[in-house]
Amino acid sequence: MKKIFYIAFYFCSTLLFASCIGDLDQYPHVDETSSSIYTSAENYKSVLGKIYTSMVTTGQEKNGNEDLSSNSGQDYMRCYFNLQECGTDEVASTWLSGDNVTGLTYLSWDANDPWVSDMYYRIYYNIALCNEFLRNATDDKIGSFSADDQKQIRTYRAEARFMRVLFYYHALDLFRNIPFVTENDPLVGYLPPRYTGAQIFNYIESELNAITNTSDTNNCLSANGSDMYGRATLGAAYTLQAKLYLNAKVYTNTDNQEMYTKCITACKNVIAQGYSLESDYAKLFNADNHLRTNEIIFTLPVDATNTVSWGSSTYIVCGAVSNTSELQKPEDYGVKSGWGMFRVRGNIPELFTGYENTDKRYMFFTTGQSQDVEIIDDQTNGYFVEKWTNLTDSKETASNTADGGVNTDYPLFRLADVYLMIAEAFKRGGTGIDATTVVGYINDLQQRAYGDNSNNKTEDEITLSFILDERARELYWEGYRRTDLIRYSLFTSNDYKWQWKGGVKEGTGVNDRYNIYPIPTTELTANPNLYNENY
Repeated sequence: MKKIFYIAFYFCSTLLFASCIGDLDQYPHVDETSSSIYTSAENYKSVLGKIYTSMVTTGQEKNGNEDLSSNSGQDYMRCYFNLQECGTDEVASTWLSGDNVTGLTYLSWDANDPWVSDMYYRIYYNIALCNEFLRNATDDKIGSFSADDQKQIRTYRAEARFMRVLFYYHALDLFRNIPFVTENDPLVGYLPPRYTGAQIFNYIESELNAITNTSDTNNCLSANGSDMYGRATLGAAYTLQAKLYLNAKVYTNTDNQEMYTKCITACKNVIAQGYSLESDYAKLFNADNHLRTNEIIFTLPVDATNTVSWGSSTYIVCGAVSNTSELQKPEDYGVKSGWGMFRVRGNIPELFTGYENTDKRYMFFTTGQSQDVEIIDDQTNGYFVEKWTNLTDSKETASNTADGGVNTDYPLFRLADVYLMIAEAFKRGGTGIDATTVVGYINDLQQRAYGDNSNNKTEDEITLSFILDERARELYWEGYRRTDLIRYSLFTSNDYKWQWKGGVKEGTGVNDRYNIYPIPTTELTANPNLYNENY
């Protein structure tokens, strides 16, 4: 796999590295080339594995040998969590300057922000891995393999296409107007064009339509199955479609009601795959959550032996335990020690007011902690989140986090989110579903949260405002909040002010440019096709 990585590294577009490592026009001094790597279905599977694990690891080995030289040296999902959560009401960061998250926390970043830069390069490194794989997985390239191997590689090809559109979706959501490159573009000396958000939207939509076309067995994703855990399936692609359509107005700057109907259709396609809610909410985020394939649609596997990650879910589990409090015990969460990275700002617990003892999703450590965050980098200000743990179902520690990180997988897509998306699309005018069904989905979530039907909702009670608050109660710390607040036009405006928004305790609106992260300055220098608006 190390040699396979070096080949993938070489074939990455100059888009990634022109500003970082100089001239890639020289042929690499390695023994392996693509012609010797792509010689068996098993090797294709190994390279595909690299694409998946590139979301949760920094490189090939447990210590060092990172894929990319970066400012923070962190994996894709740690970057993603920070960009999606740190500036919202869901996270109060402790080590502001030490962890370089001051700009993210106060919505004051610029084009030189280290976390913004690392996220950008992680995304495009991963896109390049997908492009390299797809360049070598054409029907012509695999024509000499057996019929069974060709069929298997075509499945891998569909998965690589899904992963590429997932990365492009993240780039669209975070950066909006971005460079675009595929396997059909030159390997060297090529400066990718700048695509608008609408162009990227259309590309993602087209790719998702192609890999969910079940009549085209040569290019379609597989249905969910026991051998597909941690891999892209039809359910994952339909979920991504729903997310794309729900946010279409933001991404394309046009208000097209048809998109909400398409979101509903995509959600119905997910539900038709046979998923069901897990009865115990907490078990979705523990070290045995690989058993929750009934609700978890697409997950990023992490374990302390084979896929060690100091970011991803390890970052969340260890980061949510104090490293100064004598009251909070690390062993209660299955970790050796707490990192004290972050807490939740007071606005989120406030959404549970009156239901702290009945809503099972109220999972906060409050002893010795103030709900309000008077001093944002004081660990006693704000509650610690107890939602994520490294404990098994039997409450045993799953792994030695001081040595190998946690065993808790990162559930990127799950059914509860689909239920909330279909309800929101319906309330925004989408068609193709009736109110009774929507109310039923929302009440399924209520009954899991409360253990009975005491908090069931009527159609009139399920407003857009309720759905936004319910998304926070159901999905906090899962990487959704920034996108949700932007869709509701609340992320930068004065219409919703949370603690320390804009760098002041009472909160304040900020410039609308902060709805989009800037392309890093280094990349603007390398590619004159790119530019940032308003930065």
